Amino acid sequence: MVASARQPAEALPSYARQTGQPCGTCHTDFSGLTPYGRLFKIGGYTAGGGKYRTTLFPSSDDSSNDQKPYVPPLSMMTVVGFTNTQAPQPPPTAPYSANNNVSLASVNFMWGGAITDHIGAFAQVSYNAQPAGGFGTDPYGRSWTWDNTDIRYADSTRLGGINVTYGITANNNPTVQDPWNTTPAWAFPYVTSNLGFGFGPTPIIDGGLAQQVVSAGGYAFVNNALYLEASVYTSLNPNTLANLGADPFAAPGRLDGAAPYWRVAYEPHWGNSWLEVGTFGMYASVHPWAMLSPNFTLAPSDTTTLPQTDKYTDFGFDTQYQYQGSNFWVTLRGSYIYEYQKLDASFAYAIAGNPANVLNEARAYASLAYGDDNRVVLTGQYFTSWGTFDPILGSPNTSGWIAEIAYIPFMSSVSPGWPWFNARIGLQYTAYTEFAGTSVGASANNTLFLYLWMAM
Repeated sequence: MVASARQPAEALPSYARQTGQPCGTCHTDFSGLTPYGRLFKIGGYTAGGGKYRTTLFPSSDDSSNDQKPYVPPLSMMTVVGFTNTQAPQPPPTAPYSANNNVSLASVNFMWGGAITDHIGAFAQVSYNAQPAGGFGTDPYGRSWTWDNTDIRYADSTRLGGINVTYGITANNNPTVQDPWNTTPAWAFPYVTSNLGFGFGPTPIIDGGLAQQVVSAGGYAFVNNALYLEASVYTSLNPNTLANLGADPFAAPGRLDGAAPYWRVAYEPHWGNSWLEVGTFGMYASVHPWAMLSPNFTLAPSDTTTLPQTDKYTDFGFDTQYQYQGSNFWVTLRGSYIYEYQKLDASFAYAIAGNPANVLNEARAYASLAYGDDNRVVLTGQYFTSWGTFDPILGSPNTSGWIAEIAYIPFMSSVSPGWPWFNARIGLQYTAYTEFAGTSVGASANNTLFLYLWMAM
């Protein structure tokens, strides 16, 4: 088995080169954002200020940029990890053993920064080590794949004396465009081991459509406090996904038409405190893969979908509080997602045992990031999923705790490697109190993960 990043970091050296700021200006942590970091993202990843020109062709009204060299905002990232689980895993494929594995998880190449004065992107291509057991009979399993991508246009204006930043986002994973770390795509834990056992079933908005869809949407940030967004997602066809290295069977099926997504957040600010409260969600009508049904005998490459659809309605609620001290950041987060599943297709074809299910997901997080020059980060999180018992799918009830200590040597200091290198060394422990509907034997899934995360 190998270690793998749950979601890649945004804390890229290319951003530091572009802005002239150390990573600690935008991040309390790899990859939790500060208020400045959220503004940078909302502004389209285009803010400059460093000694390098932000775009290949600067605008005519910014002649100072002509004197600066241009460096493309490219970065590379990799994670090396050691994983131990409390109980050995089933016999894996060589060279992996049943426990205590060291491996190179993935290699990621990113464009992180400006394209023009008003267009910027976070776009990622990843090499993922083959999982234990190989890709099996799945013909779409790939090592190279496109990964989280968010391309946006942003500008600002004033309406009635109030500043408004507005823009367009095109991305491939619902919530990857969100500037808060309370929504699924950038939530803690920022890196996990795929030798671990995960967090139970998750709503479709939490990774169920990641890298399977594309979107177009618009957003506005009013008076640096009120954030509004509406986007629409649609599925890519299986051949396109295969060309991008993505496995179409990683999603529950194909969207029937468009899936709307919404986001509203309000973040008042006083002194050194920021408080955010918000809601987000989406509606997705999905044609499941026919090969998931025992009523069909299909080739592993058959991407036929069922004529009926399953309908997923997700409502999310989130909050965050951040306090900036003289030499530390305190961050508290909470999130809850309610999903109603109307399983007309899955029930009719014996993929699910109920015509409708409910799934809930909740997270509670606390973090202390201490020390500007050499940052130590202490983090704890409680996670839980619960919902309807399904006679075919089983119980989704899974809960537990994550504790992590991390050291980020170049977070805010201008080190010999800055702004071309950054690193994070972390020790993470996941303890389960319930797994798949039972507390009996849940602790056998407990996972210890030691990793080195490098960005260049």
